[in-house]
Amino acid sequence: MYKILAISGSLRKDSYNTTILRNAVKLAPENIEIEIADIHDIPLLNQDNESPMPESVALLKQKIEAADGILFASPEYNYSIGGVLKNVLDWGSRPSGKSSWKRKVVGLIGATEGNFATLRAFYDVVKILYGMGMIVPVLSEVPIPNVSTKLDSEGNLTDEKTKEKVKNLLITMIDWIERFKSPHNI
Repeated sequence: MYKILAISGSLRKDSYNTTILRNAVKLAPENIEIEIADIHDIPLLNQDNESPMPESVALLKQKIEAADGILFASPEYNYSIGGVLKNVLDWGSRPSGKSSWKRKVVGLIGATEGNFATLRAFYDVVKILYGMGMIVPVLSEVPIPNVSTKLDSEGNLTDEKTKEKVKNLLITMIDWIERFKSPHNI
């Protein structure tokens, strides 16, 4: 069984990105268990508050470290990464030298009403993930444009192509997790 921790970069109750993560849970192959992290209690990063680490951050870091891979759902705000996701990424890298992200295989989803999905945000997110030592495989990104046309009134994905892309993303993540199980493979 592979453990994937899913993190939405949106705190909005009816977030499209969180909705897509809920769909990923349903679409996951039987050998993949996805847990959606609750990041509502993660405070803004302030290095003065690193020691002791806030309880919500310590719990998130434990979940990151226990996961085989991380599935991010990133909204796009003003052509880039949103502050919520950036804050979570920064906390996961703290304290200096004790990043929980290192060597984690990543999948990236981004859903929006726009025609270009979250492609501009992906560019910035991927730079950050590489910089933190995460493994970002080729074909590990699923942009979902015009997302409301792909969901029913209960938030279920109805678009078969999008469902297939999400499934393939999860399979790609597992393939890469297998490749990098050995510390000699990086």
